Amino acid sequence: MADHGHDLVFGTLLEPPERAHDVVELAELCDQVGLDLVTLSDHPYWPERLDTVALLSAIVARTTRVRVMPNLMNLPLRPPAMLARMATTLDILSDGRFDLGVATGAQQLWDSIVAEGGPARSAAESIEALEEAVQIIRALWASDADVTFEGKHYHLRGAKPCPAPVHDIAIWLGAYQPRMLRRTGRTADGWLPSSSAMPPEGLAAAGKLIDEAATEAGRSPAAVRRGYNIEGNFSGTGAGFLQGPPAVWVEQLTELALVHGISAFILYRVSSADVIKEFAEDVAPAVRETVAAERSR
Repeated sequence: MADHGHDLVFGTLLEPPERAHDVVELAELCDQVGLDLVTLSDHPYWPERLDTVALLSAIVARTTRVRVMPNLMNLPLRPPAMLARMATTLDILSDGRFDLGVATGAQQLWDSIVAEGGPARSAAESIEALEEAVQIIRALWASDADVTFEGKHYHLRGAKPCPAPVHDIAIWLGAYQPRMLRRTGRTADGWLPSSSAMPPEGLAAAGKLIDEAATEAGRSPAAVRRGYNIEGNFSGTGAGFLQGPPAVWVEQLTELALVHGISAFILYRVSSADVIKEFAEDVAPAVRETVAAERSR
């Protein structure tokens, strides 16, 4: 996997605190300090969590320039027809600043999904359902007529199309296993793994599968943007990933951009204004400058 030359994007995955106003204020801070993207995870089965869609709605209303995306919507608890309409609504409200991230639902959390009324699916079934959901969502965005769909997991019998979004909403998928990686290469607009589940040393092999699948489908590998949810510590002293001062982050993120084609860096589980400011002021500009210099050689 190589650098595809995409503009670099820096954002956050905000860790929702107990007070909804706090997460909205952190999103406003991201908007003010020049970050590009604010994302929220979607775990409605955790009792302390507020609803992701409601929070995203508040965030788009209180920001003006930052892009907004779920990271990632929990498909088993979010019917695809409703996801499609939610996405177009937020895109309209934000004047085209919304993109859609979707995942199958973590297997280790399946009991919690079932407890909330979701279906019990095997790993293979959850991938099948995601493949169907992407088809449904795109059909409801693009169609002028009622949509019929007969799949194994989802059935539409004359569903009404959605209002037209402001822009072509990108669909990002969370993928780790070979089948999902190949599906990402064939159909997705973006790939969004997390460093906690896929360390940097796993990116090359995964990216190769995405590239091969994209090529086989007649797409350019560059059509699939690569994001990365990253975790680190500015005060760390170890030799691990993103453990140290901003200079360490700049070096390691620059390598990810130039060697692995990562173009969206999303700081994971953020609940501190100071961390947001340090990432925006001391890391993002330096990575952009270094990558631009290397690309111009």
